[in-house]
Amino acid sequence: MVWSIEEFIDKKTVDALSVFVTSNDEKDFSGATDIIVQAFGFDNRSFSRNSANDDAKLTVSFKNNLALLIQKTWVEKTDIELKERILYQLEQFRVDSAQTWKASYAPFLDILYNAVYLMFGEQVHTDDFNEYALRIDPEFGTYWWYVGSLPRSADWPEMKCRDAILLGMYFLANY
Repeated sequence: MVWSIEEFIDKKTVDALSVFVTSNDEKDFSGATDIIVQAFGFDNRSFSRNSANDDAKLTVSFKNNLALLIQKTWVEKTDIELKERILYQLEQFRVDSAQTWKASYAPFLDILYNAVYLMFGEQVHTDDFNEYALRIDPEFGTYWWYVGSLPRSADWPEMKCRDAILLGMYFLANY
């Protein structure tokens, strides 16, 4: 049976993600960000794009929550090295205060893809993993659909990279 993302996620959110990925106009991708935050089950007032202090708190919360999740995930012997590498990459994520959001974008996605691989194994590489994730946990499935829709590398404006990363961190920091 062929499934459609709109079986799980409303058209407004699907359209917003499309706008987010394709538009470099800050007004467009900022509005799309607000819709995506709501799809993650959060209210826009709790998602701030205006404060470096809020960004720092969110980064710490994200790192702590994901590190705990990774540390608690049982892995096969063959994946122990990957687990240790992810924990190292997570610790290094945005350590250098001069690092831009744009420079952090691709490493951030690598951390997410590898962490989800540790949790679900080879299943993440199957064609039906998105549907599976949406069915077992609609909130996580929506999040994973978001992550999977982002290009692995992007030459986006700094603010758009920041929004993409903050959205990814926000869900995991609050999940």
